[in-house]
Amino acid sequence: MSGVIRAIPYASCYVYSPAGAGVVCERSRLLRTLLKAGDSKFMLKYAVRVRQQAEDSRQLTGFFGAADVLVPVPGSVPHVAGHVWVAEHLAAALVNVGLGGVTWCGLRRVRAVRKSGTARPGERPTVSLHYESLCIESSAVAPNSIVLIDDVVTKGRTLLAAASRVREAFPCANIRAFALVRTMGMVAGVQRLLDPCMGEIRWQAGDAYRNP
Repeated sequence: MSGVIRAIPYASCYVYSPAGAGVVCERSRLLRTLLKAGDSKFMLKYAVRVRQQAEDSRQLTGFFGAADVLVPVPGSVPHVAGHVWVAEHLAAALVNVGLGGVTWCGLRRVRAVRKSGTARPGERPTVSLHYESLCIESSAVAPNSIVLIDDVVTKGRTLLAAASRVREAFPCANIRAFALVRTMGMVAGVQRLLDPCMGEIRWQAGDAYRNP
């Protein structure tokens, strides 16, 4: 895919085990379910916890800046007024607790794609498919620092495609990504729910790869 951004820094705070056994894995699935429901009180509660980690843990130290523009990543279908946009609620909650300066909802889904969480491995949307289904609305201001905000990251295909679209519109901006929860699908289970990290999502061998 031509024009794809080669790598973006990313951070995450919680982990999710799709199929692991045990109390922590079950709690991780409950967290994901509550997150997808988009309750504003729930979002604020976890935004406060992200701020605490940004202040107290070396894993998230310095990731958020006061002047950051937080850009929510669209869901798998074009947004309809009145419907819950989870990433938008999360971005607003993060700004509300002091992580970033403002939200900007100028990244839009113009064509529906299959949900990665419900698709079989061979049917999940590619980076290219995500990229073609996204667009950027015009903006009067060119932000210097952008943080893409998503609820859950799996491989990072959506975030890499979103970053590529944003880079086209704002070529001089510093772009990174934050997902509240990251999927741990290749491990038997997880030992703790809160596990902040900073890492990278890369374009490699025609696909997105997340580390860690």
